[in-house]
Amino acid sequence: MFDAAAKALTQMFSPQFRRVLFKAVGLALVLVTLVGIVLYRVLSWLASSGGAWAETALGPQAHTPAAILIWVLAIVSGLGIVTGALFLMPAVTAFAGTFFVDEIAEKVEREHYPAEPPGRALPVWRAIFEGLKTAAVAVLVYLCALPFLLFAGLGVFILFFAAAYLLSREYFLLAAMRFRTPDEAKALRRAHRTRIFLAGILIALFVSVPILNLATPLFAMALMVHVHKRIAVGRVELIEPRRA
Repeated sequence: MFDAAAKALTQMFSPQFRRVLFKAVGLALVLVTLVGIVLYRVLSWLASSGGAWAETALGPQAHTPAAILIWVLAIVSGLGIVTGALFLMPAVTAFAGTFFVDEIAEKVEREHYPAEPPGRALPVWRAIFEGLKTAAVAVLVYLCALPFLLFAGLGVFILFFAAAYLLSREYFLLAAMRFRTPDEAKALRRAHRTRIFLAGILIALFVSVPILNLATPLFAMALMVHVHKRIAVGRVELIEPRRA
């Protein structure tokens, strides 16, 4: 597992990966910016609406307390933008990565498994569907875990292990479906769920590091290509491109 992670880390900063790295980071930055704008709009609206409601409900004498409330909520909203962007990073990278998974996987296969048949590129709609599905579930988990952030950081652990599960699931399936049908890839994931989840913990650690996490699609996909190859070898399988 750690050897596969080391290979993924080494290759993602190699010259052949540099172009993909720049594209993936650029798209992730655009998506993070859009998430920040949406959060800012929503939280600003909630802050102003809350202050206006308080002043209307309590009368003119509540003007000063309402102004203080708006000021406090503005600070909280600013923190919420930063926190929300950080916690939603798994969702952002999951979607951004779908546009580059085949390019990443092809480079890994060519570098480390030149004697084996290369995988077949996934249909664009399938990759985007997997990314959107994972991103949507990640947002749902974030919303469910949000209240627990107030209880000794319990929400942080929920988000961490949820990210490990969701990202490991998505990227393993994307790697496996280059050689297998979707049903076969899902069955293989279920049969090796513990090993794949442990690899997902490494991805969750990676996505937890600010700035570096923008390159999560490269690391996650490269790692899961190695994991899939080793699982296939362990099952004494001949790896061939998936059936159409």
